[in-house]
Amino acid sequence: MTIEYLKRGRAEADKAADDANTRQIVETTLADIEARGDVAVRELSAKFDGYEPASFRLSSGEIEALMNQVSDRDMEDIKFAQAQVRNFAQAQRDSMLDIELEPIPGIILGHKNIPVQSVGCYVPGGKFPMVASAHMSVATASVAKVPRIIACTPPFKGAPNPAVIAAMHLGGAHDIYVLGGIQAVGAMALGTETIDPVHMLVGPGNAFVAEAKRQLFGRVGIDLFAGPTETMVIADDTVDGELCATDLLGQAEHGYNSPAVLLTNSRKLAEDTLAEIDRILEILPTKETAMVSWRDYGEVILCDTYDEMLEVADDIASEHVQVMTDRDDWFLEKMTCYGALFLGARTNVANGDKVIGTNHTLPTNKAGRYTGGLWVGKYLKTHSYQKVMTDEAATMIGEYGSRLCMLEGFVGHAEQCNIRVRRYGGQNIPYGAAAPFREASEEPVK
Repeated sequence: MTIEYLKRGRAEADKAADDANTRQIVETTLADIEARGDVAVRELSAKFDGYEPASFRLSSGEIEALMNQVSDRDMEDIKFAQAQVRNFAQAQRDSMLDIELEPIPGIILGHKNIPVQSVGCYVPGGKFPMVASAHMSVATASVAKVPRIIACTPPFKGAPNPAVIAAMHLGGAHDIYVLGGIQAVGAMALGTETIDPVHMLVGPGNAFVAEAKRQLFGRVGIDLFAGPTETMVIADDTVDGELCATDLLGQAEHGYNSPAVLLTNSRKLAEDTLAEIDRILEILPTKETAMVSWRDYGEVILCDTYDEMLEVADDIASEHVQVMTDRDDWFLEKMTCYGALFLGARTNVANGDKVIGTNHTLPTNKAGRYTGGLWVGKYLKTHSYQKVMTDEAATMIGEYGSRLCMLEGFVGHAEQCNIRVRRYGGQNIPYGAAAPFREASEEPVK
Protein backbone atom coordinates (compact mmCIF):
# COMPACT_ATOMS: atom_id res chain seq x y z
CA MET A 1 0.00 0.00 0.00
CA THR A 2 1.29 3.44 -0.94
CA ILE A 3 -0.04 6.16 1.34
CA GLU A 4 1.34 9.67 1.48
CA TYR A 5 0.38 12.23 4.13
CA LEU A 6 0.41 15.68 2.58
CA LYS A 7 -0.66 17.04 5.97
CA ARG A 8 -0.73 15.47 9.44
CA GLY A 9 -2.48 16.40 12.66
CA ARG A 10 -1.15 16.52 16.22
CA ALA A 11 0.89 13.67 17.62
CA GLU A 12 -1.06 10.96 19.45
CA ALA A 13 1.02 11.51 22.59
CA ASP A 14 -0.16 15.12 22.81
CA LYS A 15 -3.78 14.04 22.43
CA ALA A 16 -3.33 11.41 25.14
CA ALA A 17 -2.00 14.02 27.57
CA ASP A 18 -5.06 16.20 26.97
CA ASP A 19 -7.33 13.19 27.57
CA ALA A 20 -5.61 12.36 30.86
CA ASN A 21 -6.09 15.90 32.14
CA THR A 22 -9.76 15.84 31.15
CA ARG A 23 -10.29 12.52 32.95
CA GLN A 24 -8.90 13.87 36.19
CA ILE A 25 -11.01 17.04 36.11
CA VAL A 26 -14.19 15.10 35.37
CA GLU A 27 -13.57 12.51 38.09
CA THR A 28 -13.09 15.22 40.73
CA THR A 29 -16.14 17.18 39.57
CA LEU A 30 -18.48 14.19 39.52
CA ALA A 31 -17.39 13.24 43.05
CA ASP A 32 -18.19 16.78 44.18
CA ILE A 33 -21.65 16.66 42.58
CA GLU A 34 -22.40 13.32 44.21
CA ALA A 35 -21.27 14.59 47.61
CA ARG A 36 -22.85 18.06 47.63
CA GLY A 37 -25.69 17.83 45.11
CA ASP A 38 -27.44 21.09 44.23
CA VAL A 39 -24.85 23.23 46.00
CA ALA A 40 -22.05 21.86 43.83
CA VAL A 41 -24.16 22.18 40.67
CA ARG A 42 -24.93 25.81 41.43
CA GLU A 43 -21.27 26.65 42.12
CA LEU A 44 -20.16 24.98 38.87
CA SER A 45 -22.80 26.81 36.85
CA ALA A 46 -21.72 30.13 38.33
CA LYS A 47 -18.05 29.36 37.71
CA PHE A 48 -18.25 28.11 34.14
CA ASP A 49 -21.41 29.74 32.76
CA GLY A 50 -21.86 32.78 34.99
CA TYR A 51 -25.45 31.63 35.49
CA GLU A 52 -27.24 31.40 38.86
CA PRO A 53 -31.03 31.53 38.45
CA ALA A 54 -33.47 30.93 41.28
CA SER A 55 -34.24 27.60 39.63
CA PHE A 56 -32.41 25.86 36.78
CA ARG A 57 -35.67 24.17 35.82
CA LEU A 58 -37.81 26.29 33.51
CA SER A 59 -41.45 26.72 34.44
CA SER A 60 -44.19 26.33 31.83
CA GLY A 61 -44.59 30.10 31.83
CA GLU A 62 -40.89 30.66 31.21
CA ILE A 63 -40.93 28.13 28.37
CA GLU A 64 -43.92 29.86 26.78
CA ALA A 65 -42.27 33.28 27.08
CA LEU A 66 -39.06 32.00 25.47
CA MET A 67 -40.95 30.34 22.62
CA ASN A 68 -42.76 33.61 21.93
CA GLN A 69 -39.35 35.15 21.19
CA VAL A 70 -38.76 32.74 18.28
CA SER A 71 -39.71 34.22 14.91
CA ASP A 72 -42.42 32.57 12.81
CA ARG A 73 -39.89 31.55 10.14
CA ASP A 74 -37.50 30.05 12.67
CA MET A 75 -40.34 28.18 14.35
CA GLU A 76 -41.51 26.85 10.99
CA ASP A 77 -37.97 25.65 10.20
CA ILE A 78 -37.64 23.96 13.60
CA LYS A 79 -40.94 22.16 13.11
CA PHE A 80 -39.97 21.06 9.59
CA ALA A 81 -36.64 19.63 10.74
CA GLN A 82 -38.25 17.92 13.70
CA ALA A 83 -40.88 16.35 11.47
CA GLN A 84 -38.15 14.79 9.30
CA VAL A 85 -36.37 13.39 12.35
CA ARG A 86 -39.61 12.05 13.82
CA ASN A 87 -40.67 10.46 10.51
CA PHE A 88 -37.38 8.58 10.12
CA ALA A 89 -37.32 7.56 13.78
CA GLN A 90 -40.90 6.29 13.53
CA ALA A 91 -40.01 4.21 10.47
CA GLN A 92 -37.11 2.73 12.43
CA ARG A 93 -39.37 2.02 15.41
CA ASP A 94 -41.92 0.32 13.17
CA SER A 95 -39.19 -2.04 11.98
CA MET A 96 -38.61 -3.30 15.54
CA LEU A 97 -41.18 -5.96 16.28
CA ASP A 98 -42.11 -7.85 19.40
CA ILE A 99 -41.98 -11.58 18.63
CA GLU A 100 -43.47 -14.76 20.08
CA LEU A 101 -43.00 -18.28 18.75
CA GLU A 102 -43.57 -21.91 19.73
CA PRO A 103 -40.40 -23.71 18.54
CA ILE A 104 -41.38 -26.90 20.42
CA PRO A 105 -45.00 -27.81 21.19
CA GLY A 106 -45.90 -26.36 24.57
CA ILE A 107 -42.90 -24.00 24.84
CA ILE A 108 -43.43 -20.29 24.18
CA LEU A 109 -40.46 -17.94 23.57
CA GLY A 110 -40.63 -14.24 22.86
CA HIS A 111 -39.22 -10.79 23.31
CA LYS A 112 -40.65 -7.35 23.98
CA ASN A 113 -39.15 -3.98 23.12
CA ILE A 114 -39.62 -1.84 26.22
CA PRO A 115 -38.67 1.87 26.41
CA VAL A 116 -36.03 3.00 28.87
CA GLN A 117 -38.07 4.55 31.68
CA SER A 118 -36.17 7.84 32.07
CA VAL A 119 -33.68 9.63 29.84
CA GLY A 120 -31.54 12.71 30.31
CA CYS A 121 -30.87 14.53 27.02
CA TYR A 122 -27.89 16.88 26.86
CA VAL A 123 -28.14 19.58 24.19
CA PRO A 124 -24.92 21.57 23.71
CA GLY A 125 -25.30 25.30 23.38
CA GLY A 126 -22.65 27.30 25.19
CA LYS A 127 -20.72 28.25 22.06
CA PHE A 128 -23.27 27.49 19.34
CA PRO A 129 -26.98 26.98 20.16
CA MET A 130 -27.41 23.38 18.95
CA VAL A 131 -31.08 23.46 18.08
CA ALA A 132 -30.80 20.30 16.00
CA SER A 133 -29.47 18.25 18.92
CA ALA A 134 -32.82 18.65 20.63
CA HIS A 135 -34.53 16.94 17.70
CA MET A 136 -32.00 14.12 17.67
CA SER A 137 -32.22 13.28 21.37
CA VAL A 138 -35.53 14.56 22.74
CA ALA A 139 -37.83 13.98 19.75
CA THR A 140 -36.37 10.52 19.11
CA ALA A 141 -36.90 9.57 22.75
CA SER A 142 -40.49 10.77 22.39
CA VAL A 143 -41.01 8.51 19.37
CA ALA A 144 -39.69 5.62 21.49
CA LYS A 145 -42.34 6.55 24.12
CA VAL A 146 -39.89 7.09 26.95
CA PRO A 147 -42.13 8.01 29.94
CA ARG A 148 -39.78 10.61 31.47
CA ILE A 149 -37.58 12.82 29.30
CA ILE A 150 -35.55 15.59 30.89
CA ALA A 151 -33.33 17.91 28.88
CA CYS A 152 -30.42 20.14 29.82
CA THR A 153 -28.77 22.89 27.80
CA PRO A 154 -26.29 25.54 28.94
CA PRO A 155 -27.14 29.24 28.86
CA PHE A 156 -26.21 31.00 25.64
CA LYS A 157 -24.66 34.41 26.28
CA GLY A 158 -25.98 34.33 29.82
CA ALA A 159 -29.58 33.32 29.19
CA PRO A 160 -31.68 30.41 27.88
CA ASN A 161 -31.63 30.25 24.09
CA PRO A 162 -35.25 30.56 22.88
CA ALA A 163 -34.82 28.39 19.78
CA VAL A 164 -33.16 25.55 21.70
CA ILE A 165 -35.85 25.68 24.40
CA ALA A 166 -38.56 25.65 21.73
CA ALA A 167 -37.03 22.60 20.06
CA MET A 168 -36.79 20.78 23.41
CA HIS A 169 -40.39 21.57 24.28
CA LEU A 170 -41.75 20.66 20.85
CA GLY A 171 -39.64 17.51 20.92
CA GLY A 172 -41.45 16.29 24.00
CA ALA A 173 -39.22 17.08 26.99
CA HIS A 174 -41.13 16.80 30.25
CA ASP A 175 -38.65 18.94 32.21
CA ILE A 176 -36.15 21.46 30.84
CA TYR A 177 -33.11 22.68 32.78
CA VAL A 178 -30.78 25.50 31.76
CA LEU A 179 -27.64 23.78 32.87
CA GLY A 180 -24.47 22.86 31.03
CA GLY A 181 -21.27 20.85 31.12
CA ILE A 182 -20.25 18.22 33.66
CA GLN A 183 -22.72 19.68 36.16
CA ALA A 184 -25.66 18.94 33.85
CA VAL A 185 -24.61 15.41 33.00
CA GLY A 186 -23.64 14.65 36.58
CA ALA A 187 -26.89 16.02 38.01
CA MET A 188 -29.01 13.99 35.58
CA ALA A 189 -27.12 10.76 36.20
CA LEU A 190 -26.39 11.01 39.92
CA GLY A 191 -29.41 12.99 41.00
CA THR A 192 -29.54 15.93 43.42
CA GLU A 193 -32.04 17.24 45.94
CA THR A 194 -34.10 18.72 43.11
CA ILE A 195 -33.33 16.44 40.13
CA ASP A 196 -34.27 12.75 40.21
CA PRO A 197 -31.63 10.58 38.51
CA VAL A 198 -32.30 9.11 35.08
CA HIS A 199 -31.66 5.63 33.71
CA MET A 200 -29.86 6.78 30.56
CA LEU A 201 -27.88 9.76 29.22
CA VAL A 202 -27.84 10.77 25.57
CA GLY A 203 -26.57 13.62 23.44
CA PRO A 204 -23.27 15.09 22.23
CA GLY A 205 -21.06 17.56 24.05
CA ASN A 206 -17.52 18.81 24.50
CA ALA A 207 -14.63 16.68 25.75
CA PHE A 208 -15.68 17.13 29.39
CA VAL A 209 -19.28 16.08 28.74
CA ALA A 210 -18.10 13.06 26.74
CA GLU A 211 -15.70 12.02 29.49
CA ALA A 212 -18.39 12.48 32.14
CA LYS A 213 -20.68 10.14 30.22
CA ARG A 214 -17.85 7.62 29.92
CA GLN A 215 -17.20 7.66 33.66
CA LEU A 216 -20.91 7.41 34.47
CA PHE A 217 -21.51 4.49 32.10
CA GLY A 218 -22.64 1.48 34.08
CA ARG A 219 -24.30 3.57 36.71
CA VAL A 220 -26.53 4.77 33.88
CA GLY A 221 -26.77 3.75 30.27
CA ILE A 222 -25.43 6.03 27.56
CA ASP A 223 -26.07 6.32 23.86
CA LEU A 224 -22.40 6.08 22.86
CA PHE A 225 -18.93 7.37 23.65
CA ALA A 226 -18.86 10.62 21.71
CA GLY A 227 -15.84 12.86 21.34
CA PRO A 228 -15.22 15.93 19.18
CA THR A 229 -16.87 16.10 15.79
CA GLU A 230 -14.99 14.21 13.07
CA THR A 231 -15.37 14.46 9.32
CA MET A 232 -13.78 12.67 6.41
CA VAL A 233 -14.09 13.50 2.74
CA ILE A 234 -13.42 10.63 0.34
CA ALA A 235 -13.06 12.15 -3.10
CA ASP A 236 -11.59 11.62 -6.54
CA ASP A 237 -11.18 13.90 -9.54
CA THR A 238 -14.94 14.02 -10.19
CA VAL A 239 -15.12 16.94 -7.76
CA ASP A 240 -13.02 20.05 -7.13
CA GLY A 241 -10.98 21.52 -4.32
CA GLU A 242 -13.53 24.18 -3.38
CA LEU A 243 -16.21 21.59 -2.64
CA CYS A 244 -13.83 19.44 -0.58
CA ALA A 245 -12.44 22.41 1.35
CA THR A 246 -15.94 23.67 2.13
CA ASP A 247 -17.01 20.28 3.47
CA LEU A 248 -13.89 19.92 5.61
CA LEU A 249 -14.03 23.39 7.15
CA GLY A 250 -17.80 23.18 7.57
CA GLN A 251 -17.17 20.63 10.32
CA ALA A 252 -13.81 21.95 11.59
CA GLU A 253 -15.64 25.01 12.93
CA HIS A 254 -17.32 22.84 15.58
CA GLY A 255 -14.40 23.12 17.98
CA TYR A 256 -10.66 23.49 18.38
CA ASN A 257 -10.10 19.74 18.22
CA SER A 258 -12.39 18.53 15.43
CA PRO A 259 -10.53 16.16 13.07
CA ALA A 260 -11.09 16.77 9.35
CA VAL A 261 -9.51 14.36 6.85
CA LEU A 262 -9.33 14.40 3.07
CA LEU A 263 -8.78 10.95 1.60
CA THR A 264 -8.14 10.97 -2.15
CA ASN A 265 -6.37 9.26 -5.02
CA SER A 266 -5.85 12.55 -6.88
CA ARG A 267 -2.74 14.58 -6.07
CA LYS A 268 -4.17 17.55 -7.97
CA LEU A 269 -7.37 17.48 -5.89
CA ALA A 270 -5.34 17.23 -2.68
CA GLU A 271 -3.20 20.23 -3.57
CA ASP A 272 -6.18 22.24 -4.84
CA THR A 273 -8.07 21.50 -1.61
CA LEU A 274 -5.16 22.68 0.54
CA ALA A 275 -5.06 25.93 -1.44
CA GLU A 276 -8.83 26.40 -1.14
CA ILE A 277 -8.69 25.83 2.60
CA ASP A 278 -6.13 28.62 2.95
CA ARG A 279 -8.35 30.91 0.87
CA ILE A 280 -11.59 30.11 2.71
CA LEU A 281 -9.98 30.47 6.13
CA GLU A 282 -9.26 34.11 5.32
CA ILE A 283 -12.96 34.89 4.90
CA LEU A 284 -14.73 32.34 7.14
CA PRO A 285 -16.44 34.13 10.08
CA THR A 286 -15.70 31.15 12.33
CA LYS A 287 -12.05 30.95 11.25
CA GLU A 288 -10.83 31.50 14.80
CA THR A 289 -12.06 28.00 15.63
CA ALA A 290 -11.76 26.29 12.25
CA MET A 291 -8.19 27.47 11.68
CA VAL A 292 -6.94 25.97 14.94
CA SER A 293 -8.85 22.74 14.34
CA TRP A 294 -7.48 22.39 10.82
CA ARG A 295 -3.94 23.26 11.91
CA ASP A 296 -3.87 20.71 14.73
CA TYR A 297 -6.23 18.00 13.53
CA GLY A 298 -6.54 18.33 9.77
CA GLU A 299 -5.05 15.65 7.51
CA VAL A 300 -4.70 15.06 3.78
CA ILE A 301 -4.01 11.45 2.78
CA LEU A 302 -3.09 10.47 -0.77
CA CYS A 303 -3.67 6.86 -1.88
CA ASP A 304 -3.03 5.05 -5.16
CA THR A 305 -6.25 3.07 -5.50
CA TYR A 306 -9.87 3.00 -4.39
CA ASP A 307 -9.19 -0.20 -2.46
CA GLU A 308 -6.50 1.62 -0.48
CA MET A 309 -8.89 4.49 0.20
CA LEU A 310 -11.47 1.99 1.46
CA GLU A 311 -8.95 0.32 3.78
CA VAL A 312 -7.75 3.64 5.24
CA ALA A 313 -11.33 4.90 5.66
CA ASP A 314 -12.40 1.79 7.58
CA ASP A 315 -9.31 2.03 9.78
CA ILE A 316 -10.01 5.68 10.68
CA ALA A 317 -13.75 4.96 11.16
CA SER A 318 -14.70 8.65 11.03
CA GLU A 319 -17.95 9.99 12.43
CA HIS A 320 -19.09 11.71 9.22
CA VAL A 321 -17.91 10.31 5.88
CA GLN A 322 -18.64 12.41 2.80
CA VAL A 323 -18.16 10.28 -0.35
CA MET A 324 -17.82 12.11 -3.67
CA THR A 325 -16.42 9.72 -6.26
CA ASP A 326 -17.33 7.95 -9.48
CA ARG A 327 -18.37 4.92 -7.37
CA ASP A 328 -20.28 6.19 -4.33
CA ASP A 329 -22.49 3.09 -4.09
CA TRP A 330 -19.36 0.91 -4.13
CA PHE A 331 -18.25 2.62 -0.91
CA LEU A 332 -21.78 2.18 0.52
CA GLU A 333 -21.56 -1.55 -0.20
CA LYS A 334 -17.97 -2.03 0.98
CA MET A 335 -17.47 0.29 3.96
CA THR A 336 -18.05 -1.26 7.39
CA CYS A 337 -16.71 1.23 9.97
CA TYR A 338 -18.12 4.78 10.15
CA GLY A 339 -20.74 6.91 11.86
CA ALA A 340 -22.86 7.92 8.87
CA LEU A 341 -22.30 8.11 5.11
CA PHE A 342 -23.16 11.12 2.96
CA LEU A 343 -23.16 9.94 -0.61
CA GLY A 344 -22.59 12.13 -3.66
CA ALA A 345 -21.70 15.74 -4.30
CA ARG A 346 -25.33 16.84 -3.84
CA THR A 347 -25.31 15.49 -0.28
CA ASN A 348 -23.57 17.15 2.63
CA VAL A 349 -22.97 16.60 6.33
CA ALA A 350 -24.68 19.84 7.36
CA ASN A 351 -28.03 18.60 6.03
CA GLY A 352 -27.57 15.43 8.04
CA ASP A 353 -26.69 17.48 11.10
CA LYS A 354 -29.68 19.77 10.90
CA VAL A 355 -32.65 18.72 8.83
CA ILE A 356 -32.63 15.70 6.52
CA GLY A 357 -34.00 13.25 9.11
CA THR A 358 -31.20 10.87 10.08
CA ASN A 359 -29.75 11.23 13.56
CA HIS A 360 -26.60 13.34 13.94
CA THR A 361 -25.41 11.90 17.27
CA LEU A 362 -22.79 9.51 15.91
CA PRO A 363 -19.82 7.41 17.09
CA THR A 364 -16.37 9.03 17.22
CA ASN A 365 -12.87 7.89 18.27
CA LYS A 366 -13.15 4.76 16.10
CA ALA A 367 -16.32 3.63 17.90
CA GLY A 368 -17.91 3.15 14.48
CA ARG A 369 -16.08 -0.20 14.45
CA TYR A 370 -18.57 -1.60 16.98
CA THR A 371 -21.63 0.68 17.15
CA GLY A 372 -23.82 2.90 15.08
CA GLY A 373 -25.19 6.23 16.21
CA LEU A 374 -28.15 7.31 18.31
CA TRP A 375 -31.47 6.08 16.95
CA VAL A 376 -34.87 5.18 18.30
CA GLY A 377 -33.65 1.66 19.09
CA LYS A 378 -31.14 3.00 21.62
CA TYR A 379 -34.07 3.99 23.84
CA LEU A 380 -35.56 0.50 23.71
CA LYS A 381 -34.53 -2.55 25.70
CA THR A 382 -35.24 -5.93 24.13
CA HIS A 383 -36.29 -8.30 26.92
CA SER A 384 -36.92 -11.99 26.38
CA TYR A 385 -39.48 -14.21 28.09
CA GLN A 386 -40.33 -17.90 28.10
CA LYS A 387 -43.28 -20.02 29.16
CA VAL A 388 -43.73 -23.81 29.37
CA MET A 389 -47.38 -24.67 28.77
CA THR A 390 -47.72 -28.46 29.06
CA ASP A 391 -46.58 -31.33 31.27
CA GLU A 392 -45.06 -33.02 28.26
CA ALA A 393 -42.99 -29.96 27.34
CA ALA A 394 -41.86 -29.44 30.95
CA THR A 395 -40.68 -33.06 31.14
CA MET A 396 -38.90 -33.11 27.80
CA ILE A 397 -37.06 -29.78 28.16
CA GLY A 398 -36.34 -30.56 31.82
CA GLU A 399 -34.58 -33.80 30.92
CA TYR A 400 -32.27 -32.01 28.52
CA GLY A 401 -31.72 -29.21 31.01
CA SER A 402 -30.90 -31.64 33.83
CA ARG A 403 -28.22 -33.43 31.86
CA LEU A 404 -26.65 -30.23 30.51
CA CYS A 405 -26.50 -28.71 34.01
CA MET A 406 -24.76 -31.82 35.34
CA LEU A 407 -22.35 -31.68 32.41
CA GLU A 408 -21.19 -28.34 33.81
CA GLY A 409 -21.25 -29.49 37.42
CA PHE A 410 -24.22 -27.38 38.52
CA VAL A 411 -26.19 -29.78 40.71
CA GLY A 412 -28.52 -27.08 42.05
CA HIS A 413 -29.31 -26.00 38.53
CA ALA A 414 -30.05 -29.62 37.58
CA GLU A 415 -32.48 -29.95 40.48
CA GLN A 416 -34.50 -27.02 39.13
CA CYS A 417 -35.05 -29.17 36.07
CA ASN A 418 -35.40 -32.48 37.92
CA ILE A 419 -38.19 -31.35 40.23
CA ARG A 420 -40.29 -30.51 37.14
CA VAL A 421 -39.50 -33.85 35.56
CA ARG A 422 -40.62 -35.59 38.77
CA ARG A 423 -43.81 -33.55 39.16
CA TYR A 424 -44.94 -33.28 35.56
CA GLY A 425 -43.42 -36.43 34.09
CA GLY A 426 -43.68 -38.84 36.99
CA GLN A 427 -40.00 -39.87 36.82
CA ASN A 428 -38.16 -40.83 40.00
CA ILE A 429 -34.77 -39.10 39.63
CA PRO A 430 -32.50 -39.28 42.73
CA TYR A 431 -31.37 -35.92 44.10
CA GLY A 432 -28.12 -34.86 42.45
CA ALA A 433 -28.50 -37.22 39.50
CA ALA A 434 -28.99 -36.38 35.85
CA ALA A 435 -32.26 -37.24 34.16
CA PRO A 436 -31.99 -40.45 32.14
CA PHE A 437 -31.79 -40.16 28.39
CA ARG A 438 -34.80 -41.21 26.37
CA GLU A 439 -35.21 -41.29 22.63
CA ALA A 440 -36.97 -38.20 21.33
CA SER A 441 -39.78 -40.41 19.98
CA GLU A 442 -40.60 -41.73 23.45
CA GLU A 443 -43.52 -40.15 25.22
CA PRO A 444 -42.77 -38.49 28.58
CA VAL A 445 -43.63 -40.68 31.53
CA LYS A 446 -47.03 -39.70 32.96
